[in-house]
Amino acid sequence: MWLVGLTAIGILMWGGIFGLPYVENERWGGLTLTLLLATFGIALAFPLAVALALGRRSQLPAIQAICVAYIELIRGVPLISLLFMASVMLPLFLPAGVSIDKLLRAELALVLFAAAYLAEVVRGGLQAIPKEQYEMADALGFRVHQKYLFVILPQALRVAVPPLVNTFIGLFKDTSLVAIIGIFDLLTTVKVSLNEPKWAGFGVEAYLFVALVYFVFCFSMSRYSQRLEVQRQANTG
Repeated sequence: MWLVGLTAIGILMWGGIFGLPYVENERWGGLTLTLLLATFGIALAFPLAVALALGRRSQLPAIQAICVAYIELIRGVPLISLLFMASVMLPLFLPAGVSIDKLLRAELALVLFAAAYLAEVVRGGLQAIPKEQYEMADALGFRVHQKYLFVILPQALRVAVPPLVNTFIGLFKDTSLVAIIGIFDLLTTVKVSLNEPKWAGFGVEAYLFVALVYFVFCFSMSRYSQRLEVQRQANTG
């Protein structure tokens, strides 16, 4: 529901329907943009992270090497460099007449960055599963995809809930870095607003409000993680 709601908000922000004027992505900003970047970044990065984690544990050397190279490369560079590459370098490699808007390029950089970190978290959860679970699935005659889909991954993801949520919180805060490529997230919008004469002198209040917003969202995710962890321990106990 959360993802569906933000999708609807994004469509309404885009405009062009229900008599609303079309609004270019460059004019989007504020808390809504921060939520869109974080939510869709997490939603798109998570399946990629699971695939990378499984690929890193693959018995096929080529697939394992590709996944290891990707994870180590992305984890070895800061997010700022990926945002710069997506904003400046990526358009240079596109065919003539083909362009990708800046917001989509920033989202792509966030997805690629988050997927590498989430992949290691998922891999840690996979390693925590006893080998008896793998043997049990094999004994039941499960195919490889059935074994991971119905037996291994559900247990691994429950084990990895705390570090997964920690990574989600980090990605939510990292969305503020998109300001360096000219995208107006919540923090940048507040900074620009303070340049208006009528908002002059309210800098402390504005930044306290931003801090409160980040705290509410991050604390809510943390509490949700703790609730899931308590439920997992109760079910296993």
